[in-house]
Amino acid sequence: MTFTLGLTGSIGMGKSTTAAFFRARGVPVHDADACVHALYRGRAAPLIGEAFPGVVHDGVVDRARLSAAVVGQAEALKRLEGIIHPLVREEEETFLGSSRKAGAGLVVLDIPLLLETGGQGRCDAVLVVTAPAEVQRARVLARPEMTAEKFAAILARQMPDAQKRRQAHFLVDTGGGLLAAQRQVSSILSVLAGRPGRRLPVESAAHA
Repeated sequence: MTFTLGLTGSIGMGKSTTAAFFRARGVPVHDADACVHALYRGRAAPLIGEAFPGVVHDGVVDRARLSAAVVGQAEALKRLEGIIHPLVREEEETFLGSSRKAGAGLVVLDIPLLLETGGQGRCDAVLVVTAPAEVQRARVLARPEMTAEKFAAILARQMPDAQKRRQAHFLVDTGGGLLAAQRQVSSILSVLAGRPGRRLPVESAAHA
């Protein structure tokens, strides 16, 4: 059986880096963000162009224009999610099917809004990537074209880190550097080694 680990964390916590550690250990990872970007260049583009005129150029969604059209506008964001989320789920199901067919004992679903969208119900356990708030803020504001206002708008859409941590079976704290985070991933892999595909209750799970 394949054990499905949901990996999530707020912006700037080190989620992508943590996912890369799993990949490096041979664990199949489905990256929901990468999937969205591919869809923006593919079959989602005409659907988004119809819903948001002017955001598609040469068959590709202009992410800056799309962001300007939806950030801070709840109805527009809901309309976009209604287009993109079902397509991402289709890609996820294809990934899971292929991984099971290949005999993978563990797969990771890297989903930024896993808990916000109730996606933990599709997983056997949840890993939350975390870091101190000051580390998170410094990382995010160092990104090109990021502003304090954009950061605040993104945080408003995300569940508070403390609340996410309470729903986690496993934690990876990236505030202590890459080597420490790698060790935490190794610890989680040790815990999950040989475990059958069976959902873990949060209240009885050991936090790594």
